[in-house]
Amino acid sequence: MLRGVLDRLYATGFVLAALALVAIACLVLVQVMGRVIDKSLLALGQEPVGIAITSLSELGGFLFVGAVFLALAGTLRTGGHVRVTLMIHSVPASFARLLAAAALVLALGLCGFALYSAGLQAVDSWMFNAVSFGMAKFPLWMPQGVMVLGLALFWVALLDELIALLAGSTPAYQQAEDGKGVQDGH
Repeated sequence: MLRGVLDRLYATGFVLAALALVAIACLVLVQVMGRVIDKSLLALGQEPVGIAITSLSELGGFLFVGAVFLALAGTLRTGGHVRVTLMIHSVPASFARLLAAAALVLALGLCGFALYSAGLQAVDSWMFNAVSFGMAKFPLWMPQGVMVLGLALFWVALLDELIALLAGSTPAYQQAEDGKGVQDGH
């Protein structure tokens, strides 16, 4: 049951990340079409309509950061993160498991620190009503909150992988890499 809940959480992160990328594409398309329409109207001697999305680059940046952080957990589980496994493949399997566990513990600590720091920043932004610097004033706690959510999902995924490894199972990222035929050093 818990496995299904976690898998759905990771998949939800992927879907939200994909939606953020689709939103970026749609916003850029509207901006480009607005420019094409305005240039065409000017060429015809008409007044331009002035279709423009205020602070598009800032909004696009927020959406991109959201996409990256929301996809971290699912990307880990599917073996999509870059890992240097040359050393793991050159040592006995029992020592390789120990190295993998150590790497996951280190990653959990780093992710936990990032999660804590990002969480504090989001809370501060919310408490002090911090807004972005662009023409459109976006509340900063919103993109920061999405980043915190993505980091929390990633922390859970790292813990999930560590528990699987310590229980004697093959972590999902390793299963995915093995399924793709990924073997460093060969």
